[in-house]
Amino acid sequence: MSAVETQAGEGEGKPAWDDPALEPAPFRPGPAGHALAMLRAPALVVLLLAGLALLLVLRPGERLLAGARRPLTAHLPRLISRAALAMLGLRVSREGTPLTGPGAVVANHVSWLDIFVLNAGQNIWFVAKAEVAAWPFIGWLARATGTLFIRRDRREAARQVALFRRRLKAGHRLLFFPEGTSTDGLRVLGFKSTLFSAFLAPEMPEDLQIQPVSMIYFAPPGQERRFYGWWGEMALGPHLFKVLACRPQGRVLLRYHAPLRAGDFSDRKALARACEARVRAGGEALRARGLPGS
Repeated sequence: MSAVETQAGEGEGKPAWDDPALEPAPFRPGPAGHALAMLRAPALVVLLLAGLALLLVLRPGERLLAGARRPLTAHLPRLISRAALAMLGLRVSREGTPLTGPGAVVANHVSWLDIFVLNAGQNIWFVAKAEVAAWPFIGWLARATGTLFIRRDRREAARQVALFRRRLKAGHRLLFFPEGTSTDGLRVLGFKSTLFSAFLAPEMPEDLQIQPVSMIYFAPPGQERRFYGWWGEMALGPHLFKVLACRPQGRVLLRYHAPLRAGDFSDRKALARACEARVRAGGEALRARGLPGS
C-alpha cells in the first residue's frame, strides 16, 4: 500500500481502511510499561491543570488590557505542548517556516497527539467540530484555551465568516483539519471544502494566507505502522494508555509549506485542492526519507 492514499477504501471487494475489523491488535505492555504509564499519566494531568490554572489567572487581566488579543496566554499552549511531548518521549522534527502572522493553517489529522505536535510548533487556535465542546475534560480544556467551535454546515457560513474575521482581526492563526476526521496515519483523505469558503468571503482581508502542513508519524521500534493513528470508533482510554506505556517512542516529522494567498483562488474547491495536494505531496516526501524500514 502507498504510504499516503487518496481514498477511504482499499478497492472493490476489499474492506475499507477504517473497518473496525482491521484495527490494530491491542497493545499489551509488560510490567515496566504499566509502571511507566502510571508515572506519566499523573504528571501529564498535573501539567495540563497547572497550565490551565495559569491561563485562568492571566486571562482576565489580559482581556482587560488587550481585548481579544492574547500577548501572554497565546504562548502557554505552545510551552505546555512541548513539555507534554518531552514527558511522552515523542520526538518531533520540523522543516519549513511556520506562519507568523494572522491567517489559517491546515493539516492532515492522525491522532489526539496532533494537538500537542502542532501546538508545539507555533501559536495557533484550533477550529473544532461543535461536538468536541461537550467531551469530558477535553472539551473543557479546548474551551479554556480558545478553541473555536463550528458546525460544518453551509447554512452557518455567515456566522463562521464573522467568527473567523473576528479572530483574524485579533491576530490569531486558526488551524483546522479539512479531512473532517482522523486517520490511521498512512493516508490523506480528500479535503472537505466547506470551511475554505469562509476565507474567500468579501469581508476577509485580500492578503489572507493559508499554510498547508504535512504531518507523518513513525511508529516505535517493533510496533505496527499505524501505532499512533486514532480513528473511527477507537476508544480514547486504551489509545492514551498505549502511548503512555510505550518506551522508546517513535517520532513525528512536520513540513510547513509556503503559505497560499486565499485571494489567488477562484473558489473554495480550488483552494481546498491546492492545500490537499501540498499536504499529500509533503507527506509522501517525508515518508520516503523517514526512518529505515518505515
